[in-house]
Formats: sequence, C-alpha cells, structure tokens
Amino acid sequence: MKMEQKAFLSEVQEMLEMAVLEYNNVGFIEMDPISVPHRFSQKEDIEISGLMAATFAWGNRKSIINSSLRFLEQMDMSPYDFIMNHSELDKKRFLDFKHRTFNADDALLFIDSLHIIYKNMGGLEAVFNKGFSEGGVYGALVYFNQVFFSVEHAQRSRKHVSNPVKGSACKRLNMFLRWMVRKDTSEVDFGLWRTIPMSDLLCPLDVHSGNTARNLGILTRKQNDWKAVLELNEILSYFCAQDPVKYDFALFGLSVNQSPLKI
Repeated sequence: MKMEQKAFLSEVQEMLEMAVLEYNNVGFIEMDPISVPHRFSQKEDIEISGLMAATFAWGNRKSIINSSLRFLEQMDMSPYDFIMNHSELDKKRFLDFKHRTFNADDALLFIDSLHIIYKNMGGLEAVFNKGFSEGGVYGALVYFNQVFFSVEHAQRSRKHVSNPVKGSACKRLNMFLRWMVRKDTSEVDFGLWRTIPMSDLLCPLDVHSGNTARNLGILTRKQNDWKAVLELNEILSYFCAQDPVKYDFALFGLSVNQSPLKI
C-alpha cells in the first residue's frame, strides 16, 4: 500500500473513530430497531424479537419499531413461550398483521419456521453456528435461509429473508448477527453468541452506510450488493481487524444525522 493511500485511510479512520464514539452508545438505542430486543432479558426472547425487528428494518425507524412491538404484543410479549407453545387458534391473531409488504402469510411462516428451529434444531444460535462452521458468515446466512424455508411457504415470502447466493447484501441479517455477536463496553449490541468471532462479522450495508462509504472514498462499487459488502469489509477490517462492524454505527449515524430517519 502506497504512503499516500495509507495517509488517506488514516484520515478516514480517524473521522470514523470519532463518529463511533458519538453513535455507538446507549443514547442511540431509543430510536433504533435494536431498542426492541433490549426490552427483553431472556436469551431466546432477545433472539426472536431481534430477528423480527431486523426483518422489519426497512423504511421509517419509528414505523419499524411500532410494527415490531405490534407483532410481539400478539405474542403477549413472550416470544419464546409463544413460539414453543402456541395453538392454531393463537395464530389467528396475526391474520390482520401487516408491515409494508410483510403480511399475515409471512407472519405465519416466521412462526412455523421458528417453532421448528427452536423445537428441533437447538434454536437460532445453533443454526447460525452450524452454517458458520461450514462457510463463515456467508455459510451461516445460506444455511439459515435453507433451514428457514424448509417449511411450506409462498415464494413471495422469500424476499423477507435475504440470501447471499443471489448476491444480496443481506443487510438485515448482517445487522441481526451484529446484535447477537458483537460485544463491547457500550452495551448497545448484546454479545450473546460467542462461537462466531466479532472479527468475522460483515457491515450491514444499506443506502445510508453505502452512500457514506462512497462519499468517504472507501467503497467504489455502485450497487449495494454482496460484492460491495466484501469490498467495504476489507477496508473496515484494515481499520480494526477485531471489530470491523463497529464502524456500522459511524457510517449509518453520519448519514441519518444529515437526512430523515430512515433505514
């Protein structure tokens, strides 16, 4: 790497480190979807509520949080107990549920898939760990997708669980993994899962973090796809090999601080 490039990257890293200090703190939680799983203390409740909040995470952040809470209220704010012990009658509560293009059929699919995952496969952590052991984060996302859609489902529902095989950036699932795996002194992320190393996590790339990265000159690919995730991750890992996704707070925060609160 040339001296000029090292100097440039050093300046960018310094800017991002300052932004991390500003946004990677509990004050950022209240208006972020991660506030939803922070309402729970049981591991399984955090996992299930976190997956749902991440799944709904596109559009206005207030709407994301409200939809997540409406979904969980239909579970009596006890998501793990509901997933394990619900009846067919209980599932009728979701027949009127809707968040953007996520509808009742999708809700029932999530309930059925999560029931199988927790009853037969050891839970979400075990599924992601198995995939990770066979192919890193890429393998974890691919395997989760396979397991999740092993139940009968409508083809349209596949858009709610992204797959890197199709080139998707998998922003929402990478964000969910950040929540579950990453742990530092800020207590924003949960750090519940210890098998997947923080150093292997990938930045949840979206329009905001992507635009900020391009404006800073650390991302050249125009599409927000899997290739862009890997390109950006190479630079973020250069900045901090042990915790590259801490810069997600900086990239996203720098963007929304200058634009409407959307994801």
